[in-house]
Amino acid sequence: MDATTAPPVQRQATKETLEDYTLRFAPRTYRRWTPAVVGASALGGIAYMADFSIGAGIGLTHGTGNALLAIGVAAVVIFVTGFPLAYYGARYNIDLDLITRGSGFGYYGSVITSVIFASFTFIFFATEGSIMAQGLRFALGLPLWLGYLASTLVIIPLVIYGMKALAKLQSWTNPLWLLLMVAPLVFLIVQDPDSVSRWLSHEGTGGSGLSTAAVMLGAGVCLSLMGQIGEQIDYLRFMPPRTAENRRAWWTSVVLAGPGWVLFGAVKQAIGVFMAVYVLDAVGAAAAVEPIEQFTGVFKQMMPPWLVVPLALVLVVLSQVKINVTNAYSGSLAWTNSFTRVTKHYPGRLVFVLVNLAIALVLMEANMFSFLNNVLSFYSNCAMAWVVTVATDIGVNKYLLKLSPKQPEFRRGMLYAVNPVGVVSFLASSVLSIAVYFGLFGDAIQPYSPLVAVVIAVVLTPLVAILTRGRYYLRRTDDGITEPLLDADGNPSGTRYDCVVCGEPYERPDMTASAAGGTICSLCLSTDRTGTHVLPA
Repeated sequence: MDATTAPPVQRQATKETLEDYTLRFAPRTYRRWTPAVVGASALGGIAYMADFSIGAGIGLTHGTGNALLAIGVAAVVIFVTGFPLAYYGARYNIDLDLITRGSGFGYYGSVITSVIFASFTFIFFATEGSIMAQGLRFALGLPLWLGYLASTLVIIPLVIYGMKALAKLQSWTNPLWLLLMVAPLVFLIVQDPDSVSRWLSHEGTGGSGLSTAAVMLGAGVCLSLMGQIGEQIDYLRFMPPRTAENRRAWWTSVVLAGPGWVLFGAVKQAIGVFMAVYVLDAVGAAAAVEPIEQFTGVFKQMMPPWLVVPLALVLVVLSQVKINVTNAYSGSLAWTNSFTRVTKHYPGRLVFVLVNLAIALVLMEANMFSFLNNVLSFYSNCAMAWVVTVATDIGVNKYLLKLSPKQPEFRRGMLYAVNPVGVVSFLASSVLSIAVYFGLFGDAIQPYSPLVAVVIAVVLTPLVAILTRGRYYLRRTDDGITEPLLDADGNPSGTRYDCVVCGEPYERPDMTASAAGGTICSLCLSTDRTGTHVLPA
C-alpha cells in the first residue's frame, strides 16, 4: 500500500510526521542544524518570566538567604537528574516520552508520565500567559480576561510549523531578549550599590532567619520546573550526529541547553528576589511578584518615563511568546503521544495544540496565577517522581547494574505493555511525597516532601529492577531487521526502509519487521488496531 492509497488517518499522520516527527525517532535527513543552532533554540525556550515570580514569591515569604539556598538545592537536583535524559535525547534523537518507555515504564506505562508532562506544559502556559496579560493590562489597559485570550491566540500561528519555525523564532529573538533583561539590571546595581545589601538582608514575612524547613519549602516550588527538561529535549532530539569534528560543540550544546538550562533559570529566580525586594515598598507585596511591575520599577531608574512602559511591555510579550510556543509545541507532542497509543488513532498534532491551549486558557480565566506557588508545590512531587525515576534507570540500572538495556527502545512489540520498575517507583514516590506534602505524616516532615519524592525514586528504581531481574524491559530483543540500529560511530543508522502501510521511507531506528511481511514504521505500528503487524513475543 502506498501513500496515495493509504487510509486518511495514515496520510494525515505521514504529513504531520514529516514536519515534526511527533511520535517517532527524528531522522538525520531532517536534522540539518548545527549543534550551536539547536542549543540556542533550546535555550530560547527558557525565556519565560515565571522564574522571576517564583523567586520573588519564595524570597518575600522566606527571606533572601533561604530563597537563595532553596534555588541552589533545586538547581543541583535538576542538573544531576537532567543530564542523563538530555544525553539520551540528543544522542538517540528521541523525545522524553520515547526515552521513558524504555527506561522502566513500558509501552503503555509511560502514558501516565506523558499526561504529567502535558500537564506541565499547560500549567506553565497559563502561568506565562497570565504574566503577559498583566503586562497588557499595565501598559494598554486591556482587561485581564481579554489579555488571557490574546496571549493564547497569538501563539497558534507560531507553533503550527514545528521545529523549523521555532528554531528561527528563538535564534532571531534571543539577542534582543538578553539585552532588555540584563542591561537594566546591571545599570541599577552600578547606580545603586546599596540595593544589593538590602536584597541580601531581606528576611521575608517570617523573619526567622535561615531555616531548613523554609529552604525545602522553597526548593519544592523550584523543583516543579524539573519537567522543563522534557521541553529542552524536544529541541535536543534534533541534534546532528556526534562526530570527531563536532564533538566539543555537540557536548557544549547538550550540557548547556540540556541540564544547563537550570543554571540560567536559577539566576533568573535570584534576580526575581532582587527586583521584588527593590520594588516592594513602592508597589506592595502582591504586585512585587509580577514581572511587569519588577521591570518597570527598574526601568524607571535608567530611562525617560515615556520609554519605561513600552520597553517593559516588549520584554514581557517577547519572553512570553518565546516560552509559550515551546509550551504549546511540547504539550501537543505529549497529548498526541498518549492519545495515539491508547486509541490507536492519530488525529494530528494540531488538534492537541488547540486542546492544550484551551485548557491553559481556562486556568488563566480561573486566576491560577494568584495561587501559583501552591499549584507548583503540589505538581513538583509528580514531576520529580517521574524525572528522577527515569534518570535513575539510565544512570544506575543501565550503566551500573546493567539490568536495563543501554540502548533505548520505544517501538510497539519490542516492549512490554507495563514495566513495574518505573511504574511502581513513580507511583510510590508520587503518592508518598504528596501525602507528606498534605501533612498526613505530621507537620514536622511536611516541608520535606521534595526530598521524599527524590529519595524514594532513587531507592525503589534499582530495587524493583533487581527484584524483577530486569525481565520486563524487553518483550523482544530482535526487531526482525538484520542491519544494526547504530552505525560504526554509535549514531543511529541513516539507512532508509519503506513502510508497508503508509509507503513512506523512514530511517532504520524507526522501523521494525512486520508480522505480515516487509517493514513498518513506528507510527503505523502504533495505529495498527488489529495487531496484524505486531511481531510475536
